[in-house]
Amino acid sequence: MKTVIVIDSFKGSLTSMEAGNAARVGILKADPEAEVVVKPLADGGEGTVEALVTGMGGKMRSAVVTGPLGSPVRCEYGILPGNNTAIIEMSGAAGITLIPKEKRNPLKTTTYGVGEVIKDALENGCRRFIIGIGGSATNDGGTGMLKALGYEFMDADGKEIPLGAEGLANLSAIDDRNALPELADSKFQIACDVTNPLCGERGCSAIFGPQKGATVEMIADMDRWLENYAKLCKIKYQDADEEWPGTGAAGGLGFAFRTFLNAKLESGIQLILKETRLEEEIRTADLVITGEGRLDAQTAMGKAPIGVARLAKKYDKTVIALAGSVTAEAGVCNENGIDAFFSILRRIQTQEEAMEKENAEANLAAAAEQVYRLVHTKFTFPAQK
Repeated sequence: MKTVIVIDSFKGSLTSMEAGNAARVGILKADPEAEVVVKPLADGGEGTVEALVTGMGGKMRSAVVTGPLGSPVRCEYGILPGNNTAIIEMSGAAGITLIPKEKRNPLKTTTYGVGEVIKDALENGCRRFIIGIGGSATNDGGTGMLKALGYEFMDADGKEIPLGAEGLANLSAIDDRNALPELADSKFQIACDVTNPLCGERGCSAIFGPQKGATVEMIADMDRWLENYAKLCKIKYQDADEEWPGTGAAGGLGFAFRTFLNAKLESGIQLILKETRLEEEIRTADLVITGEGRLDAQTAMGKAPIGVARLAKKYDKTVIALAGSVTAEAGVCNENGIDAFFSILRRIQTQEEAMEKENAEANLAAAAEQVYRLVHTKFTFPAQK
């Protein structure tokens, strides 16, 4: 009996691979001869680099780059073996969690460090990029990133505009003559799960600006500046489209990737599932085990375990989900490909106790063991009279 385990991270407790390997321990306790395959799971957000690097035998690198407010930060990224693929989370260089709440100001924050990470990866031979762009602190339309890659953004006097969204106020011209030549041979796939356009009432300034520290006045200004930015891009780049779903992601970083680097904006979970070649394993599986730290109604709205379940149902496989906690609304997961789900807690524990790594691993192993025993058991029912 072949079991494929693909569990999202239990945030604050276990990584994706740690969770999967804990479940594997439980299954092998029930059946030492069982065939068990553990695959990493992520959706392009936090934990994607670690999950893919650990699960696919890659290596970690780090680069000291310009942080969102200009001070240096160390950003870790991954390189997968064999195909020169870099795995990057933009939040490592320009994420909102890098800035104290009282200092958040999208007029000042920049994506320059994201470009520096890409440049470092290019210098290390990478020509394919998978980049998650969730959790940004920025609203600069990706101009900071592009500057780090050699693009120039100038005002009416031919001077470089400042970093941050405020620089867009005086943007008058764009020059790509000094863009890094390696970019022409590079492929960018962007994990992007928002569909917002660049500008307007559903644009990045209006929808995401407030959480980044924007006032009502800032939102109006930034939206107007981004609209002008898009118009200038259309003159130079035929495919520039500020209405394209996802161009408003990460304060317009999605627009920059698509317009300047010919990137493809993709569903994060679908991109990761393809990269890990999970479908090849599920096709020949008897049982699929997935899960995450908390299973709730939001899980059913396209989160990673549902992506796994839908893929498994393509081949009519049984799908069981294990979670640290399960809410009353989690029943909707049964309507989205998960046949049954269980909380792994075996006794009353505080949240802190349950999240301790040793406890979480033991609970996952025990739950997986019992699930496997149930599925593997051959039931014999008496003949009906």
